[in-house]
Amino acid sequence: MTRTVWLKADDSVGDWEARKRRITAGLEAGVDWVLVDEGDVGRVRDLGDVNVAAFRTDVDVHVMDAEGEGSEAEADAYFVGKASEGDGTVDLPGDFSGSADLTTLRRTDGRADGAYVRIFTQGYEAFAEEAAHEADFTIVVGEDWTIIPLENLIARIGDETHLVAGVTTAEEARTAFETLEQGADGVLLDSDDPDQIRETCEVRDAAEREHLDLQWAEITAIERTGMADRVCVDTGSLMDHDEGMLVGSMSRGLFFVHAETAESPYVASRPFRVNAGAVHAYVRAPDGGTRYLAELQSGDDVQIVDVDGNTREAIVGRSKIEKRPMFRVQARIETPDGEDRIETLLQNAETIKVHTREGRRAVTDLEAGDEVLVYYEDTARHFGEAVEESIIEK
Repeated sequence: MTRTVWLKADDSVGDWEARKRRITAGLEAGVDWVLVDEGDVGRVRDLGDVNVAAFRTDVDVHVMDAEGEGSEAEADAYFVGKASEGDGTVDLPGDFSGSADLTTLRRTDGRADGAYVRIFTQGYEAFAEEAAHEADFTIVVGEDWTIIPLENLIARIGDETHLVAGVTTAEEARTAFETLEQGADGVLLDSDDPDQIRETCEVRDAAEREHLDLQWAEITAIERTGMADRVCVDTGSLMDHDEGMLVGSMSRGLFFVHAETAESPYVASRPFRVNAGAVHAYVRAPDGGTRYLAELQSGDDVQIVDVDGNTREAIVGRSKIEKRPMFRVQARIETPDGEDRIETLLQNAETIKVHTREGRRAVTDLEAGDEVLVYYEDTARHFGEAVEESIIEK
């Protein structure tokens, strides 16, 4: 599931300057969508690159380009529900038949993609459920009660719509993403506080992240080999002391290699870098697949993992390939079917560190019998994707 953060910036927020400040804070924080009145679509486009949703009107909306010529400002999604049944402005029909919201959603002119419903009573909850069957996006904003309606809608709607819950704080967003374990697909944040906007985006990112069960493997052999083309992966993010990447010669067993965050007498720390091994090796990607180190280039995504198995994404800024002397590192791991052997090639240098039960250790100090942190997944790979087939890696 892809989680989303929507920022409410319609005329209920205030004048355009107030809305503009909120939208700018959202762009800087990394919101996915901005929800505005249709007349502001062009203004939002001018502020930055973000998905724009708009409350639908029945008039054509134009913006002026640099030459003063009119041009249509199209939103990425249009919503109905404001100033109608969705927010209580118009009385809710008892049987919902012929309601303006559902009638508009069923139109074929492509001008309505979503429903906006404020949950005042159980009747509005039922109305939101009915609208969700027609809408690509359904925004529900709890009034006097919030969690129970959201639980009911998550349970009943399933994958029929992208369900967005109204929130006013990052903590409320966390609850929305965790409700019934599955959580809402997105949140609509109504806040001017830049910290709340930023923290809500952080909550989204945390909800999206994969958690991995890392294991210990026993080193059975470590030996010098000849020269090889090794890859330093330089990311656009700074890594913490307990973070690194998962790399290995065999896709089923990847070694945790620390980022170069530690200072040494000989070289400055480079907390954006993982010296990941030889060009043939795999590195784990954010989608759960793998990439060959040789394939990585600027702009690609890689997965960063910490020693507890928490993950996040990073963008590759540079992939640096140079010939260096290497070690072959071999380890034995216990599996449900007995034991397995995994291995990789790492540069012969004191700055390359793996994680042992005693903490960080340079690969040059590893000995047979040491236990190192690895990720093991008994599956074959085809072009980086897990497949059900028999494969032998030596």
